[in-house]
Amino acid sequence: MEASEGKSKKQGASRLCCLCNQRRPVLKRPKTLQQICKECFYEVFEEEIHQVIVKNHLFKSGERVAIGASGGKDSTVLAYVLSELNRRHSYGLDLFLLSIDEGITGYRDDSLETVKRNELQYGLPLQILSYKDLYGWTMDDIVKMIGLKNNCTFCGVFRRQALDRGAALLKVDKLVTGHNADDIAETVLLNILRGDIARLSRCTSITTGEDGPIPRCKPFKYTYEKEIVIYPSLLNHFLKLDYFSTECIYSPNAYRGFAREFIKDLERLRPRAILDIIKSGEDFRIATTTKMPEQGTCERCGYISSQKWCKACVLLDGLNRGLPKMGIGRARGGVNGDHQKETKKPASAARSLESKQCGSLDF
Repeated sequence: MEASEGKSKKQGASRLCCLCNQRRPVLKRPKTLQQICKECFYEVFEEEIHQVIVKNHLFKSGERVAIGASGGKDSTVLAYVLSELNRRHSYGLDLFLLSIDEGITGYRDDSLETVKRNELQYGLPLQILSYKDLYGWTMDDIVKMIGLKNNCTFCGVFRRQALDRGAALLKVDKLVTGHNADDIAETVLLNILRGDIARLSRCTSITTGEDGPIPRCKPFKYTYEKEIVIYPSLLNHFLKLDYFSTECIYSPNAYRGFAREFIKDLERLRPRAILDIIKSGEDFRIATTTKMPEQGTCERCGYISSQKWCKACVLLDGLNRGLPKMGIGRARGGVNGDHQKETKKPASAARSLESKQCGSLDF
């Protein structure tokens, strides 16, 4: 009888949250496989992000910070959590929402409606910039011209510059994006597969662009995508987080997707694999004999560039001349409209450009 009671008590104890030992667990945490309750999940999820912010000195009191907002899960959770931590821990930040309208009918137009609702829900000012206004092209226009192959190269290059331009308009000190641990692990793997030493040396940095117009920070660097999905699903019992969950209609066969599936398979076998890949990326040492690109400014638009023309200007010039693929597989000899003979890039360089796409971020 006593043995039976002892066994019953042991089973009862095993059904309690492994962190607080008070409440029943409601989930197995993807990152650690711990059986924890809802309240403890909120606490550890938010506290880990806070510790990342503090330990890496991401912000200073009084700074103006733009949140790259798409209306998707990553950026929506980032906006909510950063707003909460700013209030709770008195970071002293002025927060803004910054969205880019790529001009994708049935995708971005719908997600921007979500961002507009987030503006009201969080009480954060919103700035929206469009490809049409900045470049004279929408992604719908570009895809009509070039098809689905390589379209993500255009979108990724244009969006990166558009975010910097939007941040400049808002006069912010920092730009934060919703890149999560899965995204960064994917990028490490992709850069290894491409042999892209320049990007491999900086892709795990939690803050990038410190030598550019506006530094970018990734508070979700160590946050698993699965946990970002779980967070609003549990929180919605108390406060509905409004986000858009449809994938971009132009990137079903994007190269990054194959790396994503591979990492998901690794995660199923060993959840720690995502953090281990990031750690490996952090520990890479680039040989001192490796020549890295020297940063300068684009002679055409003034944007940061390691070439005479930035990649956005090269791509845009190709579009305007009716030769969109020129900016993907060809190198430019002349600038400012004085075109010299174009030389063919090595196949590896061309493949690298062709494989670049918008990434797993949801904006």
